[in-house]
Amino acid sequence: QEELVESGGGLVQPGGSLRLTCTASPSIFSGNTMNWYRQFPGKQREKVASITWGGVPNVLDSVKGRFTISRDIAQNVVYLQLNSLTPDDTAVYYCNTVVTTWNGRRTYWGQGTQVTVSS
Repeated sequence: QEELVESGGGLVQPGGSLRLTCTASPSIFSGNTMNWYRQFPGKQREKVASITWGGVPNVLDSVKGRFTISRDIAQNVVYLQLNSLTPDDTAVYYCNTVVTTWNGRRTYWGQGTQVTVSS
């Protein structure tokens, strides 16, 4: 069973919007910071946004005002709202978290969801 599953990507026109969803297993959601990354073709992944267990959000400076991260604790989901999209936002978007246990740390990644913005 997948621990993190992303959905909501797709093909949109410039100026359009998408809402990405990350559904997490409760065991890795509770108490942890949740992150969104994106990866452009041929480039390394970059962190786009995060939200702490306390609900404090942080968004990459270059997308502030367009992207918003939020969460629903009751449903174990994290959202990334993408507005005013441009072709430069085209990437695979990934959900991520790092869980610390008594045995050590484990990094989790979702399968990714493709966002394509046509020109």
